[in-house]
Amino acid sequence: MILQELSEAVGVSGKEDAVRKLILNAIDGHADQIRIDPMGSITAVKPGKGKAKNRPRIMLSAHMDEVGFMVTGFDGDGSLHFINIGGIDERILPGLRVKVGESGIPGVIIWTPIHRNRDQNAVKLGSLRIDIGASDKGEVNGKVKLGDRIAFDSQYMEIGATMLRGKAFDDRVGCSLLVDILQGGPYPVDVLAAFTVQEEIGLRGARVAAQALKPDVALALEGTTANDIPNPLAEPDDEDEPNPACRLGDGPVLTVMDRSLIVNPKLLGFLKQTAEKHKIPYQLKTQLGGGTDAGAIHTTTVGVTSGVISVPCRYIHSPTAYLNRDDYANTLKLVQAILKDLTWEGLGRD
Repeated sequence: MILQELSEAVGVSGKEDAVRKLILNAIDGHADQIRIDPMGSITAVKPGKGKAKNRPRIMLSAHMDEVGFMVTGFDGDGSLHFINIGGIDERILPGLRVKVGESGIPGVIIWTPIHRNRDQNAVKLGSLRIDIGASDKGEVNGKVKLGDRIAFDSQYMEIGATMLRGKAFDDRVGCSLLVDILQGGPYPVDVLAAFTVQEEIGLRGARVAAQALKPDVALALEGTTANDIPNPLAEPDDEDEPNPACRLGDGPVLTVMDRSLIVNPKLLGFLKQTAEKHKIPYQLKTQLGGGTDAGAIHTTTVGVTSGVISVPCRYIHSPTAYLNRDDYANTLKLVQAILKDLTWEGLGRD
């Protein structure tokens, strides 16, 4: 898999160039009709084996963009004003290292020191700045421009035998899976691949890609929230823990419903049956937060039967997410099994 290269590449929404280049190199020779659409998404087709007549066309979508920031102004002392691109918790920002602009200028997000801040519980994005080591506004000129993207400065790491750590697992893990799928096969269905842009700011690339590809069925491949961490408010030995949404090590996550989509019951049933048939562990996501490319895809054209298969990840939308290598392997195994077992009859359609 190319997860490390994808994780360490910078691809904040609207500026996915570095990620796109990696993917184009990885899928070259493994798919046909590779195109970059006007929004910047990559679409490709891997034709199925056997007779082409009435062969299901399944769209697999993974978004290339990550959350981050954009430069909006400069102070006289050379510090940078910025805004967020995508959903980011302001509380995690003070003191974080970032990369600014095309050349990746190193910077640190600064905040009023705690001994001078009267309201120590409040962190507001508008009160934060980025220090790139400039002494005044003039020193910034030529180095940083308005509109430059800013990404977390984070290094990919393997931790022990099973854990992987890095930034942008939402959704570089989906992109890595989709690359593996295209490099594999062949499959008895037509695989319509879409590496999409601007998911984090409104599922924009997926809508355009789906309108072009016109799939029969679609699956979004994602990295989703794993909240299997200690509850700091729980009493010692308290067994009444809240719903963790999903857990690392328990296998791929099948979405039942989120804010953008209610998964078609027949499709969800097929996904569960396929996992059980092939003895692949899985878990269900019932937490209603968030949305995915499938939320845009399922309302395109005359409607597309759509679902979501995710790798559970801790601490998404932060500089350092965690995932379990076995979850990755089982998610890949499940998607490939679905591609091999998918039939119109299995979906309840003629």
